[in-house]
Amino acid sequence: MTSRNGRCTVVVGCQWGDEGKGKIVDVLAEDVDVVARYQGGANAGHTVQVGENTFILHQIPSGILHPGKRCLLGNGVVLDVLQFFQEHDALVERGIDVHGRVGVSERAHLLLPYHTALDRASEDRAAQKIGTTGRGIGPAYEEKAGRRGVRVADLRGGVRVEQRVREGLERALQRLGGSGDHLEEEVRTSLEMGGRLRAMATDTGREITEALAGGRRVLLEGAQGTALDLDHGTYPFVTSSNTTAGGAATGVGIGPTAIDTVVGVVKAYTTRVGYGPLPTGFDPEMDQRVRELGGEYGATTGRPRRCGWFDAVLARYSARVNGLTGLAVTKLDVLDTLPELTIATEYATESGGSTRDFPADTWSLESVVPRYETLPGWETDTSTATRLSDLPKNARAYLDRIEELTGAPIAMVSVGTRRSQIIRL
Repeated sequence: MTSRNGRCTVVVGCQWGDEGKGKIVDVLAEDVDVVARYQGGANAGHTVQVGENTFILHQIPSGILHPGKRCLLGNGVVLDVLQFFQEHDALVERGIDVHGRVGVSERAHLLLPYHTALDRASEDRAAQKIGTTGRGIGPAYEEKAGRRGVRVADLRGGVRVEQRVREGLERALQRLGGSGDHLEEEVRTSLEMGGRLRAMATDTGREITEALAGGRRVLLEGAQGTALDLDHGTYPFVTSSNTTAGGAATGVGIGPTAIDTVVGVVKAYTTRVGYGPLPTGFDPEMDQRVRELGGEYGATTGRPRRCGWFDAVLARYSARVNGLTGLAVTKLDVLDTLPELTIATEYATESGGSTRDFPADTWSLESVVPRYETLPGWETDTSTATRLSDLPKNARAYLDRIEELTGAPIAMVSVGTRRSQIIRL
């Protein structure tokens, strides 16, 4: 057995996604050698501020913005070929050197244009809408689970892959019930990029294992958040993959014992985009206020996010499910002007009792009433803080309470969008 001397860290979202993972990955990527994405697709949007430049990355790991880092997309990803190369080429146009730095797992499944068409049609027709981004994620994972998908490795198959794609397109057209001329053209364009994609194909598990054996450091990043995990989230208002830390090993092809550290990312408050319950949601006036203060609009869709108080019930559940070794709290500065803050510590239930556990029954979340404790705000600008001691006393007390309620030590605090606006503990 190969010895392992490197370190492997997972960064995972602990709410409903949009926690600011992109910035945390970007900051941590400076100290690692390999960054790998382990699940999801182009429905994710990681926003990173580098100087005066803003980058929104949907599939390529945030580490690409650091020179020399190897960036991998694991087998757990469903790869939108057209969007991937648009993103890749846009980075080149903006002066980012990506040559030879991006690798895609041979075992990753392709997300093709008919998956996107199916996704949008399904959401449009649904009586109970999920709030999907319409990027084809669900249908792509359906075909993967149904053993009908097309993988990067299949692109070497010539006639075989053409037949498989033809069958997928025909199934999609039957469900769509309409003409597919435009889909055929888009699919053809996707497959024409197969040569470029094959040149990037790799065994991500082997690469990561060899990197760790050579004493190098690896960072695994996920998309969305714990409450959107297919198994552990607010089903059915979830994504179609395992967003939690357990999905990281499976999603890149390594054993779970290779992982040393799991950093969970939470906002200093809570947000959610799309449908589904948000127990700690603000009233409309406060919702709008915090949305504007925090710029809470989806990086992928531009949709406004619903905002609410920090939900320690969800965060504590996330700490357990992911086995967190540390927390990164983002957007603390968004709360700078609020005179007081509240944290949900448990839920009152319809039966008259209370629970400190996040329920498996998603529908019960519609009726729970959060029980809050109130803390004084700090009403002081925190955006220039570089050490914990620079923060106001009440801000430190707020962080201490989050740490106590979640049972996970806080390792990082973000007080702005720039790389420099982060406090490491």
